[in-house]
Amino acid sequence: MRNVVKYLAAVAAIVFAAGVQQSAKAAFVGAPMGLRGAIQYIKFDQPTLPPMAFTIFCLKYKDECKPRPRQIVFRGGRLKLTPERLAQVQEVNQHVNSAIRPEANLEGLRGEKWLLHPTSGDCNDYAVTKRHDLIAKGFPARSVLLSEVVTTWGEHHLVVVVRTFSGDLVLDNLTGQILPWSKKSYRWVRIQTPKNPNYWASLADRNV
Repeated sequence: MRNVVKYLAAVAAIVFAAGVQQSAKAAFVGAPMGLRGAIQYIKFDQPTLPPMAFTIFCLKYKDECKPRPRQIVFRGGRLKLTPERLAQVQEVNQHVNSAIRPEANLEGLRGEKWLLHPTSGDCNDYAVTKRHDLIAKGFPARSVLLSEVVTTWGEHHLVVVVRTFSGDLVLDNLTGQILPWSKKSYRWVRIQTPKNPNYWASLADRNV
């Protein structure tokens, strides 16, 4: 009888452990592909000027560009990617992508007007709105950065990078899928720095 009891207890322990492991995996269902592979973080290179349209944006929306000196940049300012935070990132990306009607800027640099929550707009409006909404949900500004890239067809494009310990994730109005930055086929031009959103930097090669 004792042997039977010990056997049943051992089986129960194995089943319980398997259930916990399965629950942990289920908590990250829908996580961006590539998070389980080798993690590559963005490396900031040389200081560079911000986009001119960003400077104008900061004059209009001063609170969006305020440095936060009380924020402690701990271990590079990255976030732990909990299931709750991942859900918020996915929610904001999906909501903003569907709330703003795409409208191409046909006037070039002269026509660039970065706006928060417009009814229609281009990639710049999507990006600044997503950053604003994530910060409003409690994401520290040091971990939510605007970045300028060049697409494979040669167009300058603005995206949002959320810096986490699971990888630096990209929110993009061209797709609803959130991917690590190393998985995007863009040429990376410049990005906001974590310590001060008014300072931008070029990016080191992703293979460094």
